[in-house]
Amino acid sequence: MTALWRRAVAELTGTAALVTTVVGSGIMAQRLSPDGAVQLLANSTATVFGLAVLIAVFGPVSGAHFNPVVSLADWWLGRKPERTGLTLTEAGIYSLAQILGGIAGAVVANLMFDLAAVSFSHTTRTGTHLWLAEVVATTGLVVVIVSLVRHGRPAVIPAAVGAYIGAAYWFTSSTSFANPAVTIGRAFTDSYAGISLSSVPGFVVAQGIGLLAALGLVAVFYPNARPEPAAATPASAMPERQPEHV
Repeated sequence: MTALWRRAVAELTGTAALVTTVVGSGIMAQRLSPDGAVQLLANSTATVFGLAVLIAVFGPVSGAHFNPVVSLADWWLGRKPERTGLTLTEAGIYSLAQILGGIAGAVVANLMFDLAAVSFSHTTRTGTHLWLAEVVATTGLVVVIVSLVRHGRPAVIPAAVGAYIGAAYWFTSSTSFANPAVTIGRAFTDSYAGISLSSVPGFVVAQGIGLLAALGLVAVFYPNARPEPAAATPASAMPERQPEHV
């Protein structure tokens, strides 16, 4: 298995690139069009393609989680009996790397568009409807990832996760942050994709509830923890470490 420090760097870099994509495309969309629907379409499309590419690139190195919720799910579901997932310490290191990457990604996006390196967002995103949307978005994300891993179909994960997040931009009122690291990173940009620091705790708590809901659904859907082999996938095509994402 790849050394932990290499995996942590991959998680930091991948999360930074993801947040740069989200924030940068949001700034560009806002500058090019005054239409809110066009802005959301541009932002979601860039995120779909960017996320799929990043998972494909970093999956064989670290699993391409880019998300503390996914890392905690990996630890919980793999902790026994054979400990196939992250240890709790590894999940903590992943999460720290992801949060630092999220902040770095926002800073890079700000600088690329000639904004202050750090400009804390004034966009308030709060309310039970938004928190419910984050619960739904996070639950769906974790279930999508785990279901594909359990069915032995890791090669599908980059496209599937990208497609899910792209769809969730539109069917959730919160535009599907579904990621504590991305949420924190987006607080560091006062732009289209920003979220005020005061709104971050509500989103993170909702995402945590979404994780718990997803783990409950996984226990119902997949009581057998062993991945089911994909008949059409040759063993030689499997990456060193299965990408479990986002």
